[in-house]
Amino acid sequence: MPYINTKINFTLDPSNELHLKEAFGKAITVFPGKSERYLMLHFEDNCCLYFGGQKDKKIAMVEVKLFGTPDQDACEKATKTFTEILSQQLAIDPMNIYIKYEGCSFWGMGGANF
Repeated sequence: MPYINTKINFTLDPSNELHLKEAFGKAITVFPGKSERYLMLHFEDNCCLYFGGQKDKKIAMVEVKLFGTPDQDACEKATKTFTEILSQQLAIDPMNIYIKYEGCSFWGMGGANF
């Protein structure tokens, strides 16, 4: 039950969105038991984001929410992978990318909780 929310401060064109969707779908598998099958993605472009008091460079904030407690090693691998994806596909400096991981004890789907 992963959910990835990605905010950027510039316009995301549809071809880049599709590439990110595919790449994130593969990347989520670094977390044990997670796959694209139940992955929900949200991309929000043209956000008002500041980093270091500036907003004139490309910036990304990625929030990864998972059912259960995220494994530290998997988070390390995911950070490397998500950063590479965003840096290569969208030309964002890796130092301007934040990634936050959050585990959740209760997760609902289809009218019931897991």
